[in-house]
Amino acid sequence: MEKFFDVVEQFGVDVFNEETMQKRLPKNVYKTLKKTMTEGKELDSSIADIVANAMKDWAIEKGATHYTHWFQPMTGITAEKHDSFISPNGDGTVIMEFSGKELIKGEPDASSFPSGGIRATFEARGYTAWDPTSYAFVKGGSLYIPTAFYSYSGEALDKKTPLLRSMDAVSDAALRILKLFGNTTTKRVVATVGAEQEYFLVNKETYDKRKDLIFTGRTLFGAPAPKGQELDDHYFGVIKDRVADYMKDLDERLWKLGITSKTKHNEVAPAQHENAPIFAPANLATDQNQLTMELMKKVALEHGLVCLLHEKPFAGINGSGKHDNWSLSTDDGQNLLDPGKSPMQNAQFLTFLAAIIKAVDEYSDLLRMSVASPGNDHRLGANEAPPAIISIFLGEELQGVVDALVDGKEYTSNGKQMFNVGVSSLPDFPKDSTDRNRTSPFAFTGNKFEFRMVGSNLNIAGPNTILNTIVANSLTDFADELEKVSEDKFNEALHDLLVKTISEHKRVIFNGNGYGDEWPVEAEKRGLPNLKSTVDAVSCITKPKNIELFKKFGVYSEVELHARQEILFENYSKVINIEALTAADMAKTEILPAVMKYAKDVCDIAASKKSVGIDPVVEMDTAKKVNELTVALSKNAAALSDAIVKAQGVDGEEAKARCYHDEVFGLMQSLRAVADELETIVGEDYWPYPTYDELLYNV
Repeated sequence: MEKFFDVVEQFGVDVFNEETMQKRLPKNVYKTLKKTMTEGKELDSSIADIVANAMKDWAIEKGATHYTHWFQPMTGITAEKHDSFISPNGDGTVIMEFSGKELIKGEPDASSFPSGGIRATFEARGYTAWDPTSYAFVKGGSLYIPTAFYSYSGEALDKKTPLLRSMDAVSDAALRILKLFGNTTTKRVVATVGAEQEYFLVNKETYDKRKDLIFTGRTLFGAPAPKGQELDDHYFGVIKDRVADYMKDLDERLWKLGITSKTKHNEVAPAQHENAPIFAPANLATDQNQLTMELMKKVALEHGLVCLLHEKPFAGINGSGKHDNWSLSTDDGQNLLDPGKSPMQNAQFLTFLAAIIKAVDEYSDLLRMSVASPGNDHRLGANEAPPAIISIFLGEELQGVVDALVDGKEYTSNGKQMFNVGVSSLPDFPKDSTDRNRTSPFAFTGNKFEFRMVGSNLNIAGPNTILNTIVANSLTDFADELEKVSEDKFNEALHDLLVKTISEHKRVIFNGNGYGDEWPVEAEKRGLPNLKSTVDAVSCITKPKNIELFKKFGVYSEVELHARQEILFENYSKVINIEALTAADMAKTEILPAVMKYAKDVCDIAASKKSVGIDPVVEMDTAKKVNELTVALSKNAAALSDAIVKAQGVDGEEAKARCYHDEVFGLMQSLRAVADELETIVGEDYWPYPTYDELLYNV
């Protein structure tokens, strides 16, 4: 009989959450720590030892023997170094100790993590600093302490530190706006995020037979299966028993770690699925999404499956994204992107909306950069995901409100007057009237914006750092202007500011079909950038206006920006290099021998027929076609190998990345085209690795 899992009882049992803190910490210590968590105040070091001891005792009761400062370096994944709680007692025995100093700060070696030139050889040590706003947890016999990671000289070497800085920036700016609307009780505004995670599941046994999946996470070769996603029968379809068992185990693991896994379903492509949580503060949501991806892979292996998180594991069918649902909420639970019902709430909502429109238009290049990766280049603009052009979708109702405001007209909905230009009222429009336009990269969906360009494998800290910072900039500009206005002139000044802002930045608003051929043409007329590749997008990081933005809010220093740009260029080159080497190797050592064996057998059959007077027409035609393609395959593989050597010798990370993009990647595509055509001709028994048919339909 299957053991009953009590979700309410088991939820968060492995997390040192507020409920646990209240039980284990003295009241005054809990109140102090809670203040740090909710208001972003600096942690009182005098309570650190008390918190550390309580955390250690709790973790040991959960079976932990070690602790680790868990951080997110620029590798895109998480990192951890485990130390035991044991301390020698002097008599050959040990005691279990964990101090406040050990809780707050760690000193892992930073020498092998990407630094973009920040770290000199003699400055190899890095430091971790506890993030008390993100809960510690127990996993695999260790206490995990979420931390930031920075260098010997103080620069951020991770993705968490800039995110925390950006959350402070947007909170400070939003508080200034709220104060203008009479709100003096809110002490902090929190950027909240819900990350929908798409993924593929394939058989482990099948996966192990493909070098490309093992080394790169995607198939570098593969002819389409006879059936793809054209019938739309997989989307929201009945979940297979084996997959359902996997999803059940995954949910239970996530719930124990306090992750609010809410939704699970089949996605559009065969073998593709989705998991979605409930909203959480951006830094907590980032930690939880990293854990979710880790557990997706681990639990899959326990079921004889492999979870693929690459943005485009299979050509010809939809890749995987990670919709980043972003909003702003006050510490007393008010969603600032909820239009509200009262006149003041309406005006406040429009102010935040206008600030976001301004931010996205002014810094669309940074938003595009924040989702740039070699894997996501395959997905963006491929009629399955938003195009590489950044635009905002508002929906019919909200678009009408914005147009009426700008045009100085009354707004009507269903024949009823609902809005006047004095920003005194706004329709309490239904959330579903926003229309979920799946072709838009940045869409308003009722009380949040859904950033749909994020790739499935990406750490969401990057996109949310950018979102927080650019919106903080717009809100700061608004506050600077409105704080100079007298109270009796506020409404008039606000109206003029909103009209001016939306008029200047409405070019970024697009409610149409992002997949249409006419949109890139229209976008170019509007002056919107179309950064099609990662190399193009990464180049924008160090533009003077972008450097100035980040320095203004202390999110990144100029040194940190140049370092990140170098890391991203270097990562692009390394990824394409690995893919190209794998493709060339597979072509030479797997495909060519298989094809030549098939050709030999066909020619042997032809010779046998000819010897008895039968004209081997089919065999000779097949042999000729296979020979032509074999020659092309060999030449393309050789050309790819030469291009790899050339790219490896290019000096400068940007120049190297461009060479990989412009030359190596193109030759990989040419090689694939020949190999995939051969796959449709060569006998199935000869083909050296599992085909799309086997990968997508045998779970």
